[in-house]
Amino acid sequence: MNSRGSSHRLSSSASSFRNRLSFLMLSMFATMASFYVASRMWQDADNRVYLINELDKRIGQGKSAVSVEDTLKIISCREQQKKLASLHVELEKARQDGFVPKRLSEHSGTKSKKKLLAVIGIITRFGRKNNRDAIRKAWMSTGAALQKLEEEKGIVIRFVIGRSANQGDSLDREIDSENGQNKDFIILNDHVEAPEEQAKKTKLLFIHAVDHWDAEFYAKVNDDIYVNIDALGAVLSSHLDKPRAYIGCMKSGEVFSQPSHKWYEPDWWKFGDGKSYFRHASGEIFAISQALAQFISVNRLFLHMYSHDDVSAGSWFIGLDVKHVDEGKFCCSSWSSGAVCAAA
Repeated sequence: MNSRGSSHRLSSSASSFRNRLSFLMLSMFATMASFYVASRMWQDADNRVYLINELDKRIGQGKSAVSVEDTLKIISCREQQKKLASLHVELEKARQDGFVPKRLSEHSGTKSKKKLLAVIGIITRFGRKNNRDAIRKAWMSTGAALQKLEEEKGIVIRFVIGRSANQGDSLDREIDSENGQNKDFIILNDHVEAPEEQAKKTKLLFIHAVDHWDAEFYAKVNDDIYVNIDALGAVLSSHLDKPRAYIGCMKSGEVFSQPSHKWYEPDWWKFGDGKSYFRHASGEIFAISQALAQFISVNRLFLHMYSHDDVSAGSWFIGLDVKHVDEGKFCCSSWSSGAVCAAA
């Protein structure tokens, strides 16, 4: 009898142990499942809050509930907005560093105007108002006629000048007044006028022009040169098939190493024993295609400047895949048939 009672108790204990173990396993499974669901809910918390707010807005406005398709679109839109904001930050940084033309960043998303044929910068300086007035009367035009030249022939013309060493003095005020009357200046506010800074001024002209106007060509002219606009337009149009053109009256010449000489070149030693400049366009007038103007703008910090602006410009292109066009019609002293310029 005792043996049968003991067996019964053992059987009951084993059954109870199995029940407790099953309950324990079930509890553990339920706890793990709860943690999993909770973690998934926390993972999507941001999107859930956003969607609930959207749902409340729609219900409040009498609109239908957000569908699954709308939900996916909203999530995708938010991700694209983040990427777009990041790209805007990168674009602004690139523009500040000089790698994106202001014209591109300012007019992106808007309908672009017809591309101009040329932007011409006339290099001038203080005390040369008589020269500027003569140019306005002879070939540049003023007011409505200047605007008409841009609209009908696709040619923009501006005088180019910097600021006085004593900014705000009478020299600056005279230029501001003249520009107020004619509105035909590019004023380089960060450039101080000085004879030895001519090459830098020419570089800044091209940077400013390509940043503000979309043109096939950009030209530099001295303020003692008279230009036949129709002839210039015809010559430039004939070179539209050249994507990287450097057009001018090509020349070379002696490099002077004596500091007392008028055309002294401090970097004379770079030109070898022969002391002769490489071929480059005369500084009286020359033109470059848009790709070369963009090259100057992008590489503005690395371009070396020699004593003379024409030599400097030639040095910027000498190592590039550029078409040097020796255009006789750009030789202002030749008086050849169909010449685009003449020296005053």
